[in-house]
Amino acid sequence: MAITMPLSSIIHKQPQKQRDKWPSNDFQEELVIRPLHSGDIYASFQFRTLWETDFMRGNKVSHYRLFPKSLGQVISKFSVRELHISFTQGYWRTMQWGQPFLPSPPGAELWVWFQDSVTDVDGTWKELTNVLSGIFCASLNFIDSTNTVQPSASFKPLGIGNVTDHSFLRYATLPREIVCTENLTPWKKLLPCGSKAGLAVLLKSEKLFHSSFHSQAVHIRPVCQDWQCKTTSWELRQTLNVVFDLHTPGQGKREWSLFKMFSRTLTEACPLASSSKIYIDITDNPQGEQFEVSPATPLLSQAMVLGDRRTFSVYDLTQQITFGTVRSLNLLIRWKSSEDMLRPLLHGERYVAGYGLQTGEIHTLMYNNHPYRSFPVLLLDSVPWYLRLYIHTLTVASKGKDNKPSYIHYQPSKDRVRPHLLEMLVQLPPNSVTEVTVQFERALLKWTEYTPDPNHGFYVGSSVISSLVPSIVAMDTNSTREQPLFSSFFPCKEESSYFVRVYTEPLLVNLPTPDFSMPYNVICLTCTVVAVGYGSLYNLLTRSFQIDEPSPGLAKRIANIIRKMRGVPPL
Repeated sequence: MAITMPLSSIIHKQPQKQRDKWPSNDFQEELVIRPLHSGDIYASFQFRTLWETDFMRGNKVSHYRLFPKSLGQVISKFSVRELHISFTQGYWRTMQWGQPFLPSPPGAELWVWFQDSVTDVDGTWKELTNVLSGIFCASLNFIDSTNTVQPSASFKPLGIGNVTDHSFLRYATLPREIVCTENLTPWKKLLPCGSKAGLAVLLKSEKLFHSSFHSQAVHIRPVCQDWQCKTTSWELRQTLNVVFDLHTPGQGKREWSLFKMFSRTLTEACPLASSSKIYIDITDNPQGEQFEVSPATPLLSQAMVLGDRRTFSVYDLTQQITFGTVRSLNLLIRWKSSEDMLRPLLHGERYVAGYGLQTGEIHTLMYNNHPYRSFPVLLLDSVPWYLRLYIHTLTVASKGKDNKPSYIHYQPSKDRVRPHLLEMLVQLPPNSVTEVTVQFERALLKWTEYTPDPNHGFYVGSSVISSLVPSIVAMDTNSTREQPLFSSFFPCKEESSYFVRVYTEPLLVNLPTPDFSMPYNVICLTCTVVAVGYGSLYNLLTRSFQIDEPSPGLAKRIANIIRKMRGVPPL
């Protein structure tokens, strides 16, 4: 009979000398639930693993405890300083849902900072994408030089170290990447407890993918352990964001629960986690006028999130009293009324204008909804080579007037080699809409370069808008102070502002497409003619002709039989 033991008891029963040799490890998990003003529910999972080791100096690590070995070997082999990868299904509706905790564009996004010891960055980047494609069961192997750019200002390192040489940075997107269970399963296997215990038991694919928005990401970076940064650690942060639509359950009631959202309830925390908490945002519901949360909790917490001070109800899963006598936690949110949501301070949109299949125009709109303050934004556009930009037609206008960018970096494309890269720093006036337009010409591809469904169109990745937005409250600049995971990802260096990254919609552009049915018709007709003509000629040349004598009559056959019996030759 097999004997099963909890994972935590197996770890604690290891010899003390062996445990002392292990590097310092720490694992935390959090779930943030934010009721949206539209009646939808936004759930954000955060899993953070800290590992006190140093890959920067070329140290080889052979023992892994909480940190996944597959990712540790990737960091060591390819000399990775930072790695950020996301898989997203759906588009985040900023005007309806507000700002997300961690933004991501539709499809797949990957950007990596390499260490300065890497000599061939492009070759290492290609090998890394192939390895990550196998780890996450994704199509990252389609990332090549035609969709990879080297930003000069948009993507700064989020960990320690002030790296200024952007030749070690690579950024690529696959806007058509479809996210499914094949991507979620290896993502969950990276967790110390997998999907067997803790908050990860709620991650059921049939529920997560039946939602309005789903995004999963992996972020690896070096961080400081103390405020003096004497010791460093590697941080692995796995995030999963999902928005459940109001009408998805089909019951017509405005109420949510863990069981309705995930078809599961919580019974325990991950035994390897030092912290396991659930946060419910009640900032807009101080007196319980909009919605009711049950069971109630006396624990409250405040945190500065996206430039605002938010209040949360906290459920600590490491305390047995949280689960009550039934040893199960099923949070219930019941709506009472709804109010209009304040517009986010920064928002972006993009679309394609024009007619025909020869030329067109890309329009990018950036909204500054602050009533009296202006702030600069950094816009990054990566356009495929088959859309040939006319950079002399680039215009930037705010409130009907020209808005000259203070910084522009443009790298022209090369056919079938690299895409266009456009970065610019633009000052957005208060309460305004800034429009960036540029004209382009569509290229005619080779017939082997078209996709299997060319009439569907070709995708262009989202624009990236980065900015330091004015904050309502003073932000905390001490990144080592203990605070919720969802409020401590982007480093904050100024108390009066906070960092925001916004992605626009991806574009779907039609290109001149030949009639692929005509080659099929020509092939069929040609094969028919060749088969008929060649077959007839081959039969005439290879067939042997013989004279066929007529068969004898009945009387002659009888006479031959008699003659044969008498031993006489036949007639």
